[in-house]
Parts: sequence; C-alpha cells; structure tokens
Amino acid sequence: MLSIHTARQRTPKTPGTPARIGLAVAGGGPIGGMYELGALRALDEAFEGLDLNRLDCYVGVSSGAFLAAALANRMDTAEMCRIFITGDSDDVQFRPETFMRPAFFEYMRRAASLPRLATQWWRELLFAPREARWADLITRFGGLVPNGLFDNTEIERFLRDVFTRRGRSNDFRELSAPLYVVAVDLDSGEAVKFGGPGWDDVPISQAVQASAALPALYPPVEIRGRHFVDGALRRTMHASVVLEQGIDLMIGLNPLVPFNQNEGMAVEHDRSLAAGGLPTVLSQTFRTLLQSRMQVGLARYSQQYPDIDQLVFEPNARDSELFFTNAFSFSSRRRICEIAYRNTLADLRRHADTLRPQLAAHGIRLRDEILADERRSVLDGIARPSRDTETTARLKRALDDVEHRVAQTPAAAPKRRARRVTR
Repeated sequence: MLSIHTARQRTPKTPGTPARIGLAVAGGGPIGGMYELGALRALDEAFEGLDLNRLDCYVGVSSGAFLAAALANRMDTAEMCRIFITGDSDDVQFRPETFMRPAFFEYMRRAASLPRLATQWWRELLFAPREARWADLITRFGGLVPNGLFDNTEIERFLRDVFTRRGRSNDFRELSAPLYVVAVDLDSGEAVKFGGPGWDDVPISQAVQASAALPALYPPVEIRGRHFVDGALRRTMHASVVLEQGIDLMIGLNPLVPFNQNEGMAVEHDRSLAAGGLPTVLSQTFRTLLQSRMQVGLARYSQQYPDIDQLVFEPNARDSELFFTNAFSFSSRRRICEIAYRNTLADLRRHADTLRPQLAAHGIRLRDEILADERRSVLDGIARPSRDTETTARLKRALDDVEHRVAQTPAAAPKRRARRVTR
C-alpha cells in the first residue's frame, strides 16, 4: 500500500543541483525489519537515479534504525540480503540466536531481591496486619519481574563489529550524511535524536540498541545515566525529523498495519480475530494504534511541508500471511522479505502514471523492465559476493568516494544528464 503526497509547489533548483532526498524507516520487530529490507531492495532496483547509500538524510526507529544506519554506512541492499536472507556474505555472519539470548543476568539480579521483599511482607503481616493489604502484593513483588526477556548487549556488540570494519564508522559525526536514531527516555517520555546536537557522540551501535529496546522484550538501555526504550513509543516513523532537513522528497517505510480480514470476503463469526486469543488481539490493537498515529502525522505533514513530495510504503491490509507470522520469528525472514519485495513492485506498477512525473522532478525514473517482470524475486538481482579482504574493501570504498566527488562537480553535471537521457 503506497501513500502519495505530491508537493503543491516544488522549490526551484539551480540547474545541475541534485534533489535532496531523505529516508524514514519505522520499526516492527525482526519481521518488520525484514519486510522493510524487501521493500528497500525493490526500490533499489526499480528506481533509476536513486542511490540509497547516498541520500541526504536518514532516520531510523527500532528495527528500522539498523537499516537506516547500514545504508548511511554504505552497506547496500544486496549485501544486507546476503547477510540476513541467503547467509553467504563474506563480510558479516548473522546468527539469529544473538538477538534472542535470554537475559540470565537480569533474571538473577531480580531474583536476588526476593528474600528481602518476602521478609518485609511477612513482617508486615505479623506486626501490622491491617496495613498489609493483599492488593499491594502485585505492586510490592512487581520488582521481581525482569525488565526484558532477552539480553540486548549482544545486539550492541554485533552492531559495533559491523560498523567498525571495512571503512564503515560507528560514529555519527564521521558519516557523509546526517543519520538520526530515535529512542525514548523512559523516565521523562522525551524522544531523543541520537546523531543530533548533544547526542552525536553516542556510538551508533548503542543508539540502535536503545531505539530497539522494546519494553518487555528487551531491557532499557542506560546512556549517560538515563534509560532509553523503543523510539516508536512516541511516534511511529518520526518522519518530521527528515522533513525538517530541507529535503525535496521523503521516502518512508512502515511495516506494521492492522489486518483487514473483511476486505474482499464475507464476514464469518469463526474468522473473527478475537478467536485467535490475546496475542492476536494485542497485535491488531498495537498495529492499529501505530498506523492511526502515523496517518494523523502524515496528514499534518502534508499541510506543514506542502513543498515536499512524500512517498510512504506499507504492507497490504489484507495480507494475512504477514499478520499471522510471529513478529519475532527469524525463520520466516526470507518469505517476509519476498512478500515485501513483490508488494512494493506491485505498488509502483499500480501507481506508475502518478509517480513518473513526480519522480522525474527529482532525477529519478522507473525501470520498466523491472516492473514488467511480475515473477521477479528479491534474490534475482543479487550477485555472488566478491570475497573482498578488509584492505580491498577499504580501497573500493575510497575509490567510490573519489568517483562520487568527481561526479558531483559542475563540469560533470552535463555528462550525468546526458547519461540519464541515453539510458
């Protein structure tokens, strides 16, 4: 499902000046992240003139924060598919168990306080029975419940390793484009933009860890004495962070939408989502809240930023396979990535007539040969890895930087336009 907002009046550009493009990537757990990867791969192939590794601004929330940080670090979508989908990357070895390791230390720390709490409770029952109420039992012993089921320190270690090799950087200040990772201060409810003023010295790996600390699943992440949790608690996509950067086109991705099982089918009692029990009800409730909040924000942004084109990609509301897949199941990542890839290409195909002039204003065109292939798979355009060494990878990155700088010089602008016309 593609939402399109066309700018009322685009800001005039000096001839040869490229459009400024920003990317906002929402969260959605491991499966949400895989859906976004499939969508990004589709955009990477279908948009000619768009380099997802050379955008002007990135913002990521929760699982989307890793994708945004990886793109800003010039890890392309093909390499990320090799890491998470095919597993044949020569760069990063992905192990799902890293993200689902029980927080044993947290369990033991909480359990250690049980004798003290129990002693206090029995003392009150014996010496002040009127003051000891059974209703206080949950409050008193609630501190025994761990803040999170899984340990996210390994996530930070994994990300730190990825972002400190092959010329990449774990420092916001060293990236070629602004990157913002949003998390929420648990004690104040304030949204904090890591990568922004005053917070750009926090390592990217730690910022992503904090942004993805979904309450109950992962414990809050302590940074400078403050505890941070999932950035989606305040806003779904934090698109305003990108829109405030003076861009011309914003591309947004949101993987969580409520499931509409009544769309295109008769309503039957045994098909009610309530029959799926509490997990299904909570999932639908959570998705509905996130999407409705985002729709309100996008409606406001279209009024607040009328001169910016906005494209927001989401799953189809009738996609039952996506809805009923466990949001934290890594075993389904290839299938979900494929669904996202095909959905995104279908959206582009369906809205092609509207998109062509809008994209052309930003130097982008749709690749008709990609859109015409309805059987195309997310893995079709992914070549085998080159087996680069650390030194070779750094050299290629440096040469790419030089080529990019040369291409951006005024003398090269006519050549770029000529190439774009002759393709």
